[in-house]
Amino acid sequence: MRPETFRREIALPVSAAEAFAWHARPGALERLLPPWDDVRILSRTGGIENGARVELSVPAGPFRVKWLAEHREVDPPHEFRDVSLRGPFRLWDHRHRFEPRGEAACTLIDRIDYACPGGLLGRFLSGGCVRRRLDRVFRYRHDTTAADLAVHARYADRPRMKVAVSGASGLVGSTLCHLLTTGGHEAVALRRDAENRIDAAPADGADAVVHLAGENIAARRWSKEQKQRIRDSRVEVTRCLCDDLLKLANPPKTLLAASGVHFYGSRGDESLRETSARGDGFLAEVCVEWEEAARAVRDAGLRVAALRFGVVLSPRGGALRLMLPPFRFGAGGRMGPGDQMMSWVTLDDAVSAIHHVLMHEELRGPVNVASPQPISNADFASTLARVLHRPALAPVPAFAAKAALGEMAEELLLSSIRAVPAVLQETDFTFRHADVETALRHLLGRW
Repeated sequence: MRPETFRREIALPVSAAEAFAWHARPGALERLLPPWDDVRILSRTGGIENGARVELSVPAGPFRVKWLAEHREVDPPHEFRDVSLRGPFRLWDHRHRFEPRGEAACTLIDRIDYACPGGLLGRFLSGGCVRRRLDRVFRYRHDTTAADLAVHARYADRPRMKVAVSGASGLVGSTLCHLLTTGGHEAVALRRDAENRIDAAPADGADAVVHLAGENIAARRWSKEQKQRIRDSRVEVTRCLCDDLLKLANPPKTLLAASGVHFYGSRGDESLRETSARGDGFLAEVCVEWEEAARAVRDAGLRVAALRFGVVLSPRGGALRLMLPPFRFGAGGRMGPGDQMMSWVTLDDAVSAIHHVLMHEELRGPVNVASPQPISNADFASTLARVLHRPALAPVPAFAAKAALGEMAEELLLSSIRAVPAVLQETDFTFRHADVETALRHLLGRW
């Protein structure tokens, strides 16, 4: 029986050599895994070289299947193949080809010859499903590849950097590391030591530190003890890290430290720029102290920027991951009145914004990392439901949210923050996903 063939191509804004190099660098596979699929990398040997292997764990209905593939016919910068040795397909032969289109452009062509298990019956039962899934996956892969390459091409003339990242195992930190390494930069993880203090030693000689570590503010209901953990994990840990950075023989020149748009407090429909005054509430107080904790390195002459994140959207974690189960069952809806404004940003735009701030040495002080199109809670709920082809008919009354979560509901679910990314826009940052429907369709593969 003849195998099926899938083919998709995309024009890329870089040379074939650079496109091939991007795929060969650490982090490329992670950048290409669709966030709606729970695909896990179990092991790998080598990079893109003949005989190098990678083993994945992939979902197959209610089960999981191991998939072992091997690189063959590696011919830089022209092409390479991935051949399945063991996995969910009877045959899988994936050829990646890079065809030059002048000195600064090329076409990436993905061709897959595949055969489903079960012969003719397997082909009849699953053939259409497999092709639709490949269409979704490779649209995501190609969009991500082109956007990442455009980010790095913009700064191709800059020296590659060594960047130390705290919180490197978290959602934003791990994605940032993969974005950096695929661009040829070196990303070094800063980990906590036995005393729950971030070990700054790996940052010695680094060009910059990106400090993202902190207790999850939505991990559990806010007791007095939990609020203290949230504060200490941000304020005290940042203060100690800054003190330790200054003790290094070769301290970094730049510190980008996480903060949040909760700095502004709940302000209704007021447009909040980086120059707007601080607000009220527990999280506003934490953000103010969090940013002030970096005073020592700022006074020592380091460039310091406070990254005020909005709600970071990804089905892999955070708020969107928690929302998806009820919305998929048609049990989602607005929170409280629904008119409260939500400042949001996709995970890819969040890490691209960090990269942008790293590359713009003139940027100091607060930077709102949020989409230029904030949205009301009700509109977000209806958009998510529409993307999932589900109704949004189960609103959560404000009193119910407060009864369940207390103060946390007031500040996380019912507060209204309309932060705008003035600094990013003034320095020509390009958002991949500026409106929420485009963002959700990309994140969930629902084009």
